[in-house]
Amino acid sequence: MLIDLSGKSAVVSGSTRGIGFAIAKGLAQSGADVAVNGRTQAAIEKAVAALKKVDPKGRITGVAADLATAAGCDALVKAVPSPDILVNNVGIFASRDFFEIPDGEWTRFFETNVLSGVRLSRAYLPKMIERNWGRIIFISSESGLNIPVEMIHYGFTKTAQLSIARGLAKRAAGTGVTVNAVLPGPTLSEGVIEMLKDGGGAIEAKATAFVKQHRPSSIIRRAASVAEVANMVVYVASKQASATTGAALRVDGGVVDTIA
Repeated sequence: MLIDLSGKSAVVSGSTRGIGFAIAKGLAQSGADVAVNGRTQAAIEKAVAALKKVDPKGRITGVAADLATAAGCDALVKAVPSPDILVNNVGIFASRDFFEIPDGEWTRFFETNVLSGVRLSRAYLPKMIERNWGRIIFISSESGLNIPVEMIHYGFTKTAQLSIARGLAKRAAGTGVTVNAVLPGPTLSEGVIEMLKDGGGAIEAKATAFVKQHRPSSIIRRAASVAEVANMVVYVASKQASATTGAALRVDGGVVDTIA
């Protein structure tokens, strides 16, 4: 299968590092024009430069905007008014006991992880429907199904994304627009690597130990790479995935113990 996204444009929110950057890289390598997003201009410039090294001929742009705010989403839409592909990747996570999470933290998680995707989808979906082609992809998590007791506020936002993706897929019924959610499991992103650095030792070995201890249902028994998650997203963004919509597609290494 040859995935060719030449002539398509994509926006990937929260894409200056981690899974988002890997997705932007995969889309660019498949021929798409890609707009990356981050909160600071310095991060944007670094990501754009790195992507241009991978694909010197590609059209790579960047927009510095805080998508946890309506103003930030408006700024991104103004800069990139009509992409063919939207990847709602931006998100935050933190481990915190339920009884210690104040209202403001619930609101911050909701604004960042959920409303960013709502606002961008509301802006971009009508034009996709008009063109009769488009892809919207929410980067959810296996934590949206297996709510982690130490991150309930994070898990609930990932469940919300599944609901929104399914509902928007129905809203776009009968058009050439698909809306899906991709659910990564434990993934060796920069954030996870930084978390595992404490105490020294090989990062991959420590990640494997973490998975075995905290996600014992994992079938691959290791953390996924960001590229493995990106591969699924690139496929879902392609014309080959035209019959896949309203789906929750797991790249969780089998953590979610279900046959459905």
